[in-house]
Amino acid sequence: MNQSLLNLARQRGNPVIDGEKATFLWEGQSAPSLIDDLHGWDANPQPFKRLARGMYACSFDLPADSYLEYSLLDTRTKVRIPDPLNRRRIWNGINAYNHFFYMPDAGPTPLVRRTRGADRGTVTRHRVEAQGMVLGSKRDVYLYKPPTDAPVPLLVVFDGPDYLRRGKLSAIVDNLIAQERIHPLAMALIQNGGPGRMVEYACSETTLAFIVAGVIPLASREMNILDIEKHPGAYGLLGASMGGLISVYTALRLPQIFGRVLSQAGAFTLWEHETIAMQMVRHMPRPPVKLWLDCGRMDFLRDSNLSMQALLRESGYDMIYFENGGAYNFTTWRDCVWRGLETLFGQS
Repeated sequence: MNQSLLNLARQRGNPVIDGEKATFLWEGQSAPSLIDDLHGWDANPQPFKRLARGMYACSFDLPADSYLEYSLLDTRTKVRIPDPLNRRRIWNGINAYNHFFYMPDAGPTPLVRRTRGADRGTVTRHRVEAQGMVLGSKRDVYLYKPPTDAPVPLLVVFDGPDYLRRGKLSAIVDNLIAQERIHPLAMALIQNGGPGRMVEYACSETTLAFIVAGVIPLASREMNILDIEKHPGAYGLLGASMGGLISVYTALRLPQIFGRVLSQAGAFTLWEHETIAMQMVRHMPRPPVKLWLDCGRMDFLRDSNLSMQALLRESGYDMIYFENGGAYNFTTWRDCVWRGLETLFGQS
């Protein structure tokens, strides 16, 4: 039995999946630890158990629709080491590559593969004067112009380059438009402030000023977007984690401009304290905004999102909360973002 597990791992890669059980195999004189999305990474390393001489295993259950990222950790040096039985790796966006896998009922969204022959939007890079509103003298903003000359709504995207490169957002939007699942839309994808990202996205008024004074005028000059004076609330916002927080906050502050919000794993509580966005939902009159919140069941921000969705419902907001089988990573957000786009900008 043990040898057959190892043979399966050699043939198909780690982990060996049986129903909802995922089993990771290791060959060697001693075994590493496993760190992963489900168990809080370095805070809770999972040990391998000896099955036979030179053979070790680590098993746990996962829902059938899960996506998981993990790494192996040398127990002596605490340095990450590659898994020779899994060649699938992805950059974690911070400081390392993770191995990854999908459970049987999950998989990457096919929308990342461009539809052959379909019209594509164009992406251009621009430098916008910061004027003291955000960190640095200038900030990169990428504009996505859809394949139409008609006026379209604008979607402002926080952590824009990450959504472009890691989230494949332009390909997803191209396909959704080509398949007539959403109305055409333009996008302004904003570079974050690097070391200042946390401050800029923590319900910052200067970030709002930069969007209104810098980003929207740029989008208006370069693309044919709807006149917000004639179409109040027509624009949307998208962000993940702290980007989800600033997206919701921006709509609460500027509902006359932004009437649609797509938040992915929003950081609505910080260090166990409610953010001002939650306080605004709790105590201020409800603005006419529509919200989509999604979060992974293994995400460490899940409790924060459950609290926010309960508060939004209690306050009578027009909102949808969706839980996916992933965790706190861009692949999870990439595979789920189409759901929110369809809800907020759909043809139906």
